[in-house]
Amino acid sequence: MLTTETRTHRTVVRAALVAGAAAVLLVAVAALVAGSPAALGAAVGGVIAVGVFAFGSFAVELVSRLMPAASLLFAMVTYTFQVVAMALAFVVVNRSGLLDDELDRNWLGGAIILGAFVWMTVQIVLATRARIPAFEPRPSTPVEGGAR
Repeated sequence: MLTTETRTHRTVVRAALVAGAAAVLLVAVAALVAGSPAALGAAVGGVIAVGVFAFGSFAVELVSRLMPAASLLFAMVTYTFQVVAMALAFVVVNRSGLLDDELDRNWLGGAIILGAFVWMTVQIVLATRARIPAFEPRPSTPVEGGAR
């Protein structure tokens, strides 16, 4: 029997693997369609997307195991951090001077968007299929005097 932690961990790992595979596929398409700068842009975008989402998901999973009462608050803070981290990564790449010369801006952005949608879709599908209870049911106590 799988525990809730094992199921949650598997969901995160599978989401990372599928989003990584989608990024690799996008890199191949970019290389065939638009050349090396597009492929590099897609690769960097895929790494940014999978890296940010994986870090956030594993952090939320860890906190939910250690402090279940704080997991919702931590998840909201982590989501905000993920948005900021994505923006900062894009600013760093933009200021590095690599965009439009060595990295195609459109393919980089497309890879981030694809990574986000694939990650969310896989996590939603796997989480709904996992049938993880939202709460622990109270143990039933027998009613005195029999059934009424």
